[in-house]
Amino acid sequence: MNRVVVVGSANTDMIVQADRLPTPGETVLGGRFATAQGGKGANQAVAAARLGAHVTFVARLGQDALGEQAFAAYQTDGLDCTYMSRDPDQPSGVALILVDRHGENMIAVASGANAALSPTHVETARAAVQSADSLLTQLESPLATVAAALDLARSAGVRAILNPAPARSLPDTFLQGVILTPNETEVAQLTGLPVHNVEQAEAAARQLLDRGAAAVVVTLGRQGALLVTPSDVQLVPAFAVQAVDTTAAGDAFNGGLAVALSRGLALPEAVRDGNAVAALSVTRLGAQPSLPTQAEVVRFLEER
Repeated sequence: MNRVVVVGSANTDMIVQADRLPTPGETVLGGRFATAQGGKGANQAVAAARLGAHVTFVARLGQDALGEQAFAAYQTDGLDCTYMSRDPDQPSGVALILVDRHGENMIAVASGANAALSPTHVETARAAVQSADSLLTQLESPLATVAAALDLARSAGVRAILNPAPARSLPDTFLQGVILTPNETEVAQLTGLPVHNVEQAEAAARQLLDRGAAAVVVTLGRQGALLVTPSDVQLVPAFAVQAVDTTAAGDAFNGGLAVALSRGLALPEAVRDGNAVAALSVTRLGAQPSLPTQAEVVRFLEER
């Protein structure tokens, strides 16, 4: 069975859609407000579930109304929430998101209970990780928790995908044997190299391979995704669509990649699937509301 375990964050997104993004100290009027489920971990888990995977989500919510709403939404999407715990002291995570008319965004996150997701919580999900086809994790959880998830996957011989977002530096111990999926900002942060074009992205990716990554997929927005392995370099083109909101594009890509790999696709084909999931997601407002089903992805690819 196509089994994916996601260890990561769960937020409620509060979104204002305006004509343009404000400059520091400026107020922009005329926006539209909406709320939606978000958080990188939850977005990736829901993306994978809608694509047909059996998804176990290891996360932490507050004991509050936002947590109740999030938990109910995850159950509706069919996530296995066995290892989702509730924190009695911290509120559920919240993200404040501004989106302009071109779909570009600015995001600030209050982590809340996400910061209390610990290695102990990962350990409780040991059996689920050991029986998974893929583990997917990000950096909105404490680094010790991410490290525990990656170590557990490695020890069990389970494919580990690390989306190093939000951008930060990481020690080489995090990179060993993983499929790394940074964007341009994140790969520059990881390597200290300037990344403004495909050639620079390849140079940065090769540094990460030298430091222990099994493969690096640098997501390059409208250009597509650059796949770099010890034996191959491919720029997998993006699909041209009219963007409405790019908030969950990276998470959609990672969910799509994890599911495609768990189904046995080779990396180039899995990256193409990830690009298709991301393309569909940016045509809709919101994070989890934008994530497509497998049937939608199949139709989208058939039309290309």
